Amino acid sequence: MEQRILFLSFSSLLLLSFSGSVDAYKNYTVGDSLGWYDTTVKSNVDYQKWADGKNFSLGDFLIFNTDTNHSVVQTYNFTTYKLCDFDNSVDNDTVEWSSANPSNTLTQGATVAVPLLKEGPNYFFSGDYDGEQCDNGQHFKITVSHGKGLPDSLKDPSDQAPAPNAADYDSTPDTVVPFDFNNPHDQDTDVKKDSGSLSLHGKFLDMKLNGILLLLGIVYMF
Repeated sequence: MEQRILFLSFSSLLLLSFSGSVDAYKNYTVGDSLGWYDTTVKSNVDYQKWADGKNFSLGDFLIFNTDTNHSVVQTYNFTTYKLCDFDNSVDNDTVEWSSANPSNTLTQGATVAVPLLKEGPNYFFSGDYDGEQCDNGQHFKITVSHGKGLPDSLKDPSDQAPAPNAADYDSTPDTVVPFDFNNPHDQDTDVKKDSGSLSLHGKFLDMKLNGILLLLGIVYMF
């Protein structure tokens, strides 16, 4: 019984470890050991076959091992992809991650890391030599799923900026609080108290005057 419990516990740990590795962001080396070249350089490359069957998600990276004579272009525009030409593409739908220099006779190795930042169809090709490398097999398309979503390190900073505080605006009017704001009726009460005091004082004077007159009248009678 004890051995069975230990076996189940061990199996659970293996399952959890496996699940965690499945959900993690991944790096995919395009073409594996063949690298990123057209068929005139490596005749057996088939990048679409390499891509098919793989599960690409937001936050994953594609690693292109190539040289300075081949470029990496990523686009979300199917027309740009089919034409193998990004010269007339829109800035927000096409990115050239590396730029080859065909006039440079000295070719050097290059590694280009491309993050997957947008869900849906993503297209890749080499745009050099007027699309000749693309026509010669250096292209493929993938579909990117949401997965775990983008990590914070790959998010656009403008999307994470906090909303402005209304109190920070210069146009906010200053509010002047009256000194008696907490007791708005105190002033009226004081007026009423003063009025009552004057009334009582007047009555007292009237009574005193009447007493004097009454006293004078009695004296006159005698």
